[in-house]
Parts: sequence; C-alpha cells; structure tokens
Amino acid sequence: MFLIIGYVVALAAALGTYAIHGSLAALWVPAEYGAIIGLMVGAFIASNGSKTIKATLGAIPSIFKGSMYNKAMYMDLLAMLYEILAKVRKEGLMSIESDVENPESSSIFGKYPSVTADHHATEFLTDYLRMMVGGNLNAFEIENLMDMEIETHHEEAHAPAHAVAKTADALPAFGIVVAVMGVVNVMGSVGEPPAVLGKMIGGALVGTFLGILLSYGFISPIASQLELKVEEGAKIFQCIKVVLLASMNGYAPQVAIEFGRKVLFSSDRPSFAELETEIKNRKK
Repeated sequence: MFLIIGYVVALAAALGTYAIHGSLAALWVPAEYGAIIGLMVGAFIASNGSKTIKATLGAIPSIFKGSMYNKAMYMDLLAMLYEILAKVRKEGLMSIESDVENPESSSIFGKYPSVTADHHATEFLTDYLRMMVGGNLNAFEIENLMDMEIETHHEEAHAPAHAVAKTADALPAFGIVVAVMGVVNVMGSVGEPPAVLGKMIGGALVGTFLGILLSYGFISPIASQLELKVEEGAKIFQCIKVVLLASMNGYAPQVAIEFGRKVLFSSDRPSFAELETEIKNRKK
C-alpha cells in the first residue's frame, strides 16, 4: 500500500511540476522507454542465477501484501510454544513426538494456523524439537547451530533485495547510455532545422530522466521493501530460538516464553499481562 502511495507521489511531483511549464507529450519517446527497460531486464538476468531470479519474482508480490508478523501472530506463537513446553514438562519429551513428526495433523499446531502459515519457521521449530526428543543436547552447541541456520536463512532471504538494489544502482548509467545513443543519432542529422534538432535532443535526454527516475523513484523502493520483509520475517526465528534454549536450560514454560516475548519488536510485543491472560484463557 505505501509503495503505491509513494509511486503516486513521486509521479505527481516529477510530472506535475514539469507539466506546469512544459508539454508531457515531449516525454513520450517509446524507443527510450524500450531501451531502458531492455537494459534493466538484461542486466538483471545477466547478473543473477536462476535461483535468485525465481526468488526475486516470487518475493516481489509479497511487498503489496500486509505483514503477517504482527502482535496477534506473535501472541499465537508464544501461546503455542507454551503449550508444547507445558506438555513436555508434564508428560515428557516423547509426548510431542507425533506433533513434531506430523505438525499438519497435530492437535497443538492445528490451533495456530497464523504460525504454521510460515513454513520455514514451522520447520525450524519442529527440527529442533525433534532433536530435543532424540536425546541429550548441549545447549551451547545447539545455540551455535541455530545461529548458523538463521544466518544462512537470512543470507538467502536477502538475495532478492540485493539483486533489485544492484539493478536500481545501474539504471542511472543505463539512462546515460540511452541519452548518448540519442545524441549520436542527433549528430547524424545536423542538417535538420533547429526545431527538429531540438526535439531530437530533448528525446535523447529523456533517457537520462528515465534512468534516474526509475532508479530512485521506483526500483530502489522495491529493494527497500524486500529488505523490510526479510527483517520482519527474521524475528520469529529469534523468538523460537531463545524460548527453546531457555527450556533446554531448565526454565519453566512460563519463564521460557518470557524470554521469547522480550526479543520481539516493541510494536509487536504483547505485554506480560496480556500474554498471561491469553494463556490462562486458552487453558480454559
């Protein structure tokens, strides 16, 4: 939503101010548009592998959707973690084996569709719960393993944002390339009347205008939005990590989820009283 609003404001500022003293028709030079877009797409394809290209095309639609990582979702996550750890504390680790192996049919996981909608986070949680069920674990070693996995996931998730940002950085240069091509064309028509030459030079300069406008007004914001989505999606892994480590270190479920609550962003973090009330209500 904010991306669209930003686009509208940018276009209104750029075209609106120009329209006050010039004709918008002068900016319509299809060949320049085609050249800029072709250079942008070609450079993007040439700079990235198939994996990054597919990831980028899959990630871009997500920036037009609202974030799933909000206070309600984190409330569900902490309540689910509490329920899992409470069951372990009461019935033993083996009691959650079926839940971990088949989360899609688990009575616990099934109560929290907002959490299980994030397949990566669900897999992260079940993998480490499975390791806990499997035998004695060294909390320090597990923490290192979690950190490495989160870092790997974070690096992979950042690939689309980096690819789009590099493309945006190249667009002003592409605008210069297109403008130079237009000037070369003008130099071959020096015998034309001044009015014709002026129109041709103006058309050539449209390339520079397009390159800069597309870079900073349209493509860079997409990269920033993709970066923001990655940061939002990383917090759930940190929350799961600290809760499981607290449990492995012997803390009671109620205390363990408090560790998880503390790492959340302030805008998404339920208060201690809200979380306590929510868990009590769910018990009923």
